[in-house]
Amino acid sequence: MRVVDLCLASEGTEVILATSSDEKYPPENMIDGNSTTFWTTTGMFPQEFIICFHKHVKIERLFLQCYFAVPALRQGAPPGQGTPHRRPKGGQEVRGIRIEKSNAKEPVDFERWVERDLVLTEGQMQMEEFMFRDGYATHLRFIIKSAFDHFVSVHKVNIEGISVSSLT
Repeated sequence: MRVVDLCLASEGTEVILATSSDEKYPPENMIDGNSTTFWTTTGMFPQEFIICFHKHVKIERLFLQCYFAVPALRQGAPPGQGTPHRRPKGGQEVRGIRIEKSNAKEPVDFERWVERDLVLTEGQMQMEEFMFRDGYATHLRFIIKSAFDHFVSVHKVNIEGISVSSLT
């Protein structure tokens, strides 16, 4: 079987829940394959989104493209443009994300899969890579526990793996 990007709308994947919504930056932007479009949070934490594959998949590698400090959104400019982010004071440079997985037909019975602290990359998009051996899932829940600013933008979720079976 061929390894593909499982996290694309064109593969049948959907974002079935997102705790923030802005019509200019909808959650579907995370799975459109375009890293210039994005979903943004609305300023409170934690934030989360759930991705449904509509099939059983084996995930080998996951890439998350995001900004965990997005002050330019408040000014109406795209991330990476506008006022540069200043490093937080007092050593508060690391923020966290947790990814949970479910093998159920419905988005229930999630189990903690991976949790990571992220380091601020000033003025640059964060590229987080996760490698897996036990990557079987039908749904993934991403919980953004905290960030470097009030807003987060998630540009792309890329999931390399294979389709194992359909949901029946």
